[in-house]
Amino acid sequence: MSDAFKSIGQGLKEAIAHARGENLGKIHEIEIPDADVQAIRARTGLSQVEFAKSIGVKKSTLLNWEQHRRSPEGPARVLLALIDKDPSIVQRTLAHWHPDHPI
Repeated sequence: MSDAFKSIGQGLKEAIAHARGENLGKIHEIEIPDADVQAIRARTGLSQVEFAKSIGVKKSTLLNWEQHRRSPEGPARVLLALIDKDPSIVQRTLAHWHPDHPI
């Protein structure tokens, strides 16, 4: 048997086990602290419109977060934590995409 055939066979065995609820692997949960969205945005040097656009949310959503009417959840919370640690991460990471290119 070729290595490719063995690899495909192993992948199928793992997929069947997963479908049965076996060998689901480890789930890592990370506690992310509440974000001070206004302070995070300020460190990026972006306006509210620019910041909202850069993270893919509506300006009204950003305003609600900054005014503590709502809190970011899920992926937005993770993204804000990354930006908090590295304010230019979004611009650096996405710089090679053309503005009209879907992300």
